[in-house]
Amino acid sequence: MVEIIHKFFAFCGEENRKKFRASIWLGVVQAMFEALKIPAVACMVRALLAGQVTARDVLLSLGIMLLSIVGAGLIKAKATMLQTEGGYDTCAKKRVEIAEHMRYLPMGYFNENSLGQITSVTTNVMESLENVATRVVMLVCEGLLTTALIIVMLLFFDWRVALVLAVGLAAFLFANVALQKAAGKLAGRKVDADEKLVEKVMEYLQGMAEVKAYRLTGQKSRELNDAIAANCKINTDMEMALIPRMTLQNLISKLTGVAMVLCSCLFYCGGSMDALTAVVMVISAFIVNASLETAGNYSALLRVVDQSVERAQAILNTPQMDVTGERLAPATRDIAAENIAFSYDSRRIIDGVTLRIPEKTATAIVGPSGGGKTTLVNLLARFWDVDAGTVTLDGRNVRDYDMDSLMENFSFVFQSVYLFHDTIANNIRFGTPDAPMEEVIAAAKKACCHEFISALPEGYDTVIGEGGASLSGGEKQRISIARAMMKDAPVIFLDEATANVDPENENELMQAIDALTREKTVVMIAHRLKTVERADQILVVDQGRIVQQGTHEALMAEDGIYRRFVGERVEAASWKVKT
Repeated sequence: MVEIIHKFFAFCGEENRKKFRASIWLGVVQAMFEALKIPAVACMVRALLAGQVTARDVLLSLGIMLLSIVGAGLIKAKATMLQTEGGYDTCAKKRVEIAEHMRYLPMGYFNENSLGQITSVTTNVMESLENVATRVVMLVCEGLLTTALIIVMLLFFDWRVALVLAVGLAAFLFANVALQKAAGKLAGRKVDADEKLVEKVMEYLQGMAEVKAYRLTGQKSRELNDAIAANCKINTDMEMALIPRMTLQNLISKLTGVAMVLCSCLFYCGGSMDALTAVVMVISAFIVNASLETAGNYSALLRVVDQSVERAQAILNTPQMDVTGERLAPATRDIAAENIAFSYDSRRIIDGVTLRIPEKTATAIVGPSGGGKTTLVNLLARFWDVDAGTVTLDGRNVRDYDMDSLMENFSFVFQSVYLFHDTIANNIRFGTPDAPMEEVIAAAKKACCHEFISALPEGYDTVIGEGGASLSGGEKQRISIARAMMKDAPVIFLDEATANVDPENENELMQAIDALTREKTVVMIAHRLKTVERADQILVVDQGRIVQQGTHEALMAEDGIYRRFVGERVEAASWKVKT
């Protein structure tokens, strides 16, 4: 238990750790104010035993009682505020910290297996930590510290009753160890099940078109149903495993209070304890019972808190790419790769590639699907680091550059465009957030998207759905090109930028791409013949190697993949639908 609380405090950071510690000690002070009810009652009992209740006795008892109520209320309000501030501030900062950390993780980390975990951690786990964990840790700590404080106080009244309470606390902690072990065995499974459920729900929603087309509803959506069932089962298993142990804890706390009352009565009847002390002992028994019961009920969740902290910390502990280079401004944008190799898991994707891309030239990368084209571009842009060899910009290893200064040289237009849940204007100015509206509109016009944006109800202030779900593929593509135009970086990476464009808009968009890439270093993955033909050099990639290299004319003179590639597209262009 102590280890979990220590881990939680370490996770929170120094500023919020101070808030939580202050909250815990305020909770103890609150308990002391609550304990003032004991002398308030004692004053009246003493007067009653003396057979003479005066106005002074009544006012003194009433004053102490009011001090107890008001003091406890004010302290509780302050402690609760500190808990709330600490919890929300911790999770807000951790979300930002995770986002900043992920900026410098290799792109290979962001696969289908990690997305459910990342989403679960940044939503479910963080929400649990900010709303539940802080409350759990505070109440458990306050309950145990209050009980320990009462033991010390009782030593000044009667050491025998204090000893009974100490034995009861020891028995309570022993039962709590058994509870923590049972929770520890199941907490990991619960967090895994939560992550799996989030992953499957995301998968189901993102594939809703296929779900409808193939009627994958009800029992047919088996993976989602299995994830829901597994989540239901682990939650049920946790309840079934923990409830008996929580009941034992509560029973021990109640029996401890009963033992304190019974001993006090026996000592009074035996003449070894006066009536006033006996009354104080009985009232203390009820306070102790409430403190231990609160600590026991919430302590079952400590293991879930522990697992939540570990899952969040696991993302933060994932090794980043080395981004500690210098802030460099290259004199030229010549790109080169020397004998580079890259493997994903145990599978070699790029194997001994060497290339040169001179500044202000266009290089087209073509080849069979799965041959390594996208991976090669990712390595050139340093989305991943090579396993062997070097990638250079202006003759300097890309690892020598500070990551942010390196990325200032690059703009990207991907085939799979991602737009953020924000206004169209902010999506266009994403790389240049302070750009004026005039520049946004100018970029949109060049990218052939001003017309359809203007036709929207709120124009450039229209908020689009996450991922650009409310726009067509071609519209998203053109906004992505406008975004790249706004950044105006000297190196452009294009991944089949016209793949999702309607035929009637293709000519205009090609002109926009020409404007985007003019006087730039261009690296493009291309499948359209017109795009490839105009490149200064063509790299044919197959099975992780460059198998052909040269201009369109030179490669057409060779028998190889490229000539077959061109022949297939010429043949496809001649196809007609018979009526």
